[in-house]
Amino acid sequence: MTDQTATDPDPATPRQQVAALCHRKGAKGREVLLVSSSRGRWILPKGWPVDGLSDGEAALQEAWEEGGVRDGSVSSEPLSRFRGIKRFDDGEIVPADIRVYGIKVRHIAKTFPESHRRNRRWVTLSKAAKLLIDKGYRKALKAI
Repeated sequence: MTDQTATDPDPATPRQQVAALCHRKGAKGREVLLVSSSRGRWILPKGWPVDGLSDGEAALQEAWEEGGVRDGSVSSEPLSRFRGIKRFDDGEIVPADIRVYGIKVRHIAKTFPESHRRNRRWVTLSKAAKLLIDKGYRKALKAI
């Protein structure tokens, strides 16, 4: 796994990240999977690119680790790209170029690698638009 940290040579250089906009057909229409961040906000699963995986595959890997998405169909291109920030656990904040990939979920597991530290919930598109802070994520909602 590529490990980009706050100790990279130039902290002003944006880090590359991938995010997973996991969705499914629910009883009330399209639903989106949100996971809790370490700071208690609702976010999309997100992480670093992974050596040997495409960005879409890395987004699916994050969806598994953070949200339990075991199987899904990944969009070939990002639904959205935007400049955001990455907050490290030590409090450091660095710019990040984030690419959001759509994942049509086929199977979700009850337990997953980060189930002990993250909550997850399925919400409607309108509820997701209210809960997601980053405008880039809200823009991606319009693409599914």
